Amino acid sequence: MARNLDAKCRQCRREGEKLFLKGEKCFTDKCAIERRSYAPGQHGQKSGARLSGYGQQLREKQKIRRTYGVLEGQFRRAFAEAERKKGQTGENLLQLLESRLDTVAYRMGFGASRAESRQIVRHNGVLVNGKRVNIPSYSVRPGDVVELTEAARGHLRTKAALEAADSRGFPEWVSVDVKSAKGTFKALPQRAELSSSLNEGLVVELYSR
Repeated sequence: MARNLDAKCRQCRREGEKLFLKGEKCFTDKCAIERRSYAPGQHGQKSGARLSGYGQQLREKQKIRRTYGVLEGQFRRAFAEAERKKGQTGENLLQLLESRLDTVAYRMGFGASRAESRQIVRHNGVLVNGKRVNIPSYSVRPGDVVELTEAARGHLRTKAALEAADSRGFPEWVSVDVKSAKGTFKALPQRAELSSSLNEGLVVELYSR
């Protein structure tokens, strides 16, 4: 299975902001953005050139892709589906990405990062409505119940991730019972509930060229 093997901290530095790809490290002063807020590479500190409109659109697409940990082909398919749905394409795109099983598992605190949550899904550690699902891109629907298997609940990393997520609070569109490691995907998130640092409009402009 294809994966993005780029170093996580380099990805954040390239985008110039935290993408929260390294779990708890992102919430400490060890975060690469806190220590080196310039782009990676030999000329990173000198890369202050103003981007063209097309460059900004490409940069935003990369940032959203990296945030959700999807490959180019997966992103294109999600965008095509977002275009077919009623409503605003950009908001539809973010909702589709947020309803992926790996992202829902992350939002519910089953993993410290999306990558860790994706691994738990792939290793048969997640049930959806009582059935084992090991496809990270599986689309979770409002009302679906997502929970960890008994084996996955026993892992120390999973327990630590749940406790950390509980201390920070869960998003409004999910409800989670930390003790039983079970949650409900209540609804698709509204645009106002998602990160304001994402500019999905630029991605729509890019694919409309």
